[in-house]
Amino acid sequence: MSKKASAILFDLESQERGGSPSFISQTLSKDPQPTSDGDGGRIPLEEWLPITESRKGNVYTATFHLFCSGLGLQVLLLPAALASLGWVWGVIILTVGFAWKLYTVWLLVHLHEAVHGIRFSRYLRLAIASFGVKLGKLLGIFPVMYLSGGACSILVITGGKTIKQLLHIIYEDDEVPLTTLQCFVIFSCLAVVMCQFPNLNSLFGISLIGGVMAIAYSTAIWSLPLASISQRDQNNVSYATKDTSFDTIFNAIGLIAISFRGNNLILEIQGTLPSDSKNPSRKTMWKAVVISHVFIAVCMFLVAIVVYWAYGDKIPATGGPIGNYLELYEQDYSKRAACFIHITFIINCLCSYPINLMPACDNAEMMYTTKRHKPCSIFVRMMFRVFLCLVCFFVAVGFTFLPYLAVLIGAIGLLVTFTYPCFMWISIKQLQRESLMWWFNVSVGSIGASFSVLFVFASALHLADKGLHANFFNP
Repeated sequence: MSKKASAILFDLESQERGGSPSFISQTLSKDPQPTSDGDGGRIPLEEWLPITESRKGNVYTATFHLFCSGLGLQVLLLPAALASLGWVWGVIILTVGFAWKLYTVWLLVHLHEAVHGIRFSRYLRLAIASFGVKLGKLLGIFPVMYLSGGACSILVITGGKTIKQLLHIIYEDDEVPLTTLQCFVIFSCLAVVMCQFPNLNSLFGISLIGGVMAIAYSTAIWSLPLASISQRDQNNVSYATKDTSFDTIFNAIGLIAISFRGNNLILEIQGTLPSDSKNPSRKTMWKAVVISHVFIAVCMFLVAIVVYWAYGDKIPATGGPIGNYLELYEQDYSKRAACFIHITFIINCLCSYPINLMPACDNAEMMYTTKRHKPCSIFVRMMFRVFLCLVCFFVAVGFTFLPYLAVLIGAIGLLVTFTYPCFMWISIKQLQRESLMWWFNVSVGSIGASFSVLFVFASALHLADKGLHANFFNP
């Protein structure tokens, strides 16, 4: 699609004439009244929706958002992946995956304003501009919404179960005062309150707290084994890989792949930054990307390498709830240390919830605004967010086994990180066919799509071999 065609696509009048609400005019007038005869009138959607309502962000707020959304709970699964892959291949795949992810982030940052006068502040809008309306929606809607609502449901499951595990540590017996369902309710209620910030930029304080908590529990997780080397010698650690079957190896690679998250929020975070011809937002955004990913890399590599070094084959099998890995610290270290890790982990999950839910909130408000031609009131916005949180809670309660399907379902979301940006670059930039950059992006994107298919197949085989206890509505 040419740049001119992209600009026309994003200036459609269909939204004001009762057409599809999936388009947002980037050159909208602040006056919602008709601007010309027969013109249905243009409404300032960008100024009314939570992602782009405030463009007063800076390199610090963007860094906080990127770090909080980029370093998630999946980092605790990395040692298990290394346990299946071994030292050499585990570290190589982790390094290649991180470089790959950083490259696609660079593509997205520079695609944000690739068309003159247009800011692609939502991943789905860029997908539609790149692939066309039908194909863009087909390829983009499910992965983007899964990475938003699905991530929040998994946060409810993981956060709720971690609360119960924390109570188990405190009470030192199996009879804790709260059931798992009650822990889910507590987590969801706190998440609802934290989701009431008006827009994405206003969440920077929450993202800062979430980032600090991520650093705190990551540091505790890798530093505790280093501080007790003598105890490690007593564990008789082995680094031999016991299962080298196809499904185990690719399931482990899939665990590494899904730990690289946050690409679905890159454009949205960049949309909170001011931009002009002298200081385009990509400069500020790339500085934030570099700073945040330095911290992300340090946390990821230290957790993966040190925990595997300390526990080796004693690490629980790949997949499953995060609590399996935190139990290692409950057994081997003091009660105070275990409580610290669990509390900081829970706070990080709570702080990650609002920023992950924001694309779904923005989409819901967009549909309301395009139909009513007015911004959401405080009450309507609050009701939307309460409703979306209830949906995530309902999914978490009904499908508490979702963490076991992380690779199976997450493989579809991996297209957002490793595949789509490459083909978006080719489409928007109109690269000369068979040029070096064209071949490179086609190759990288195709490899990413192939791995996504392999991860789905391997995860299905792994589940068929190990089994799945699907406890519907029984947390």
